Amino acid sequence: MQVEERSVRAVPSRQSGLAAAIAGFLGTEIPIGIECYDGSRLGPADSATRLVVRSPNALRYVLTGPGEIGFARAYVAGEIEVVGDIFEALSLRDHLPDVKVTPREWLALARAAGVEALRPLPPPPEEARVRGRRHSKERDAAVIAHHYDVSNDFYRLVLGPSMTYSCAVFAAPDTTLESAQAAKYELVCRKLALRPGMRLLDVGCGWGGMAMHAAREHGAHAVGVTLSTRQAEWARNAVREAGLADRVEIRVQDYRDVVDGPFDAISSIGMFEHVGLAKLDEYFTRLFTLLRPGGRLLNHGIAKRPGPRPAFAHRGFIDRYVFPDGELHEVGSVVTRVQKAGFEARNVEGLREHYAQTLRHWVANLEANWDEAVRLVGPNRARVWRLYMAASACNFEAERTHIFQVLAVRNDSRGRSGMPWRPDWETVGVQN
Repeated sequence: MQVEERSVRAVPSRQSGLAAAIAGFLGTEIPIGIECYDGSRLGPADSATRLVVRSPNALRYVLTGPGEIGFARAYVAGEIEVVGDIFEALSLRDHLPDVKVTPREWLALARAAGVEALRPLPPPPEEARVRGRRHSKERDAAVIAHHYDVSNDFYRLVLGPSMTYSCAVFAAPDTTLESAQAAKYELVCRKLALRPGMRLLDVGCGWGGMAMHAAREHGAHAVGVTLSTRQAEWARNAVREAGLADRVEIRVQDYRDVVDGPFDAISSIGMFEHVGLAKLDEYFTRLFTLLRPGGRLLNHGIAKRPGPRPAFAHRGFIDRYVFPDGELHEVGSVVTRVQKAGFEARNVEGLREHYAQTLRHWVANLEANWDEAVRLVGPNRARVWRLYMAASACNFEAERTHIFQVLAVRNDSRGRSGMPWRPDWETVGVQN
């Protein structure tokens, strides 16, 4: 990854100028170097990873933005840069989990930056500004466009040839991303017990990967729905090029508007985060009505740890820059809602480590193609994706977030599920 660096003037003492003010609340025993625009420095002199504070504007963002959002705005705008390993830079959060900026330290930063630092800057233009009723069809469509209608070519750089934007399933740490994504699709198909001629509804189909795998490998007839016009354009072309147009249909359609059930199986992979707490009952009830008796639902979604704090935090970095209106739910509450809608929950599988590995692959792809990514979407948006994917990987590794596949069945009127006595999908992706 090529990062533009501005030179900083070396000074005899690291405890001077802005660095001294930063050391007031971070301390001096930090794992990475910090270089400031006034030439002062903090941290190991030989650190390959450095946080570069480029101008007083960085402090204007930090001092006037609540919580994490000030730092995020400064980084997105390029006023703070991470040179080197972004995962090592993010380890500051774990080395210093209890850091609080006291009023005295805040004033020290303000004095170091000058009076101008107390005047807020406009947020970077990449910050989402969505309007309308939360989780209305119109607002959901706008939110999806903000995140997904960026550039198919950009996503191709990050996601790789599979164009799959969800957690892969790795047989081993050295499994390739492409193999792991194919294994994930195969695992879902096996859990759904897909057979030739079955109708599959893939909710939030993305670029069509699941629908095409189900048709190509299992002979299913798949309908994929997405709210992203860019995704649909790509997916339809991919379907035609794969010779699957007679078995795969891609629609720009809200799942609430699907009326041509029943389906034999429903998959929802990486879409659940957009549903919202207030809409969970409507979501699962709608999918229940679209599924035939004996049909199975596979819901694959990120989850939060138990507790009152919502994730993603409202108006935090992820909410403002990545997934506006995104909400995570604790897996136990998800199972409760699934069964409240009439399903029987039959299997819950956690894939937390797999998503951390997936995200590390995506970060590596982005950094390896940094110049092209910047050309496609601009430096600010490229930085948004670098920060969000790296931070998300750290969150999964530290067990701050989880991801689960919940398999449920709509039993027939006599309570028959058609499920195997023991899972028959557990060997998918396993290497001997």
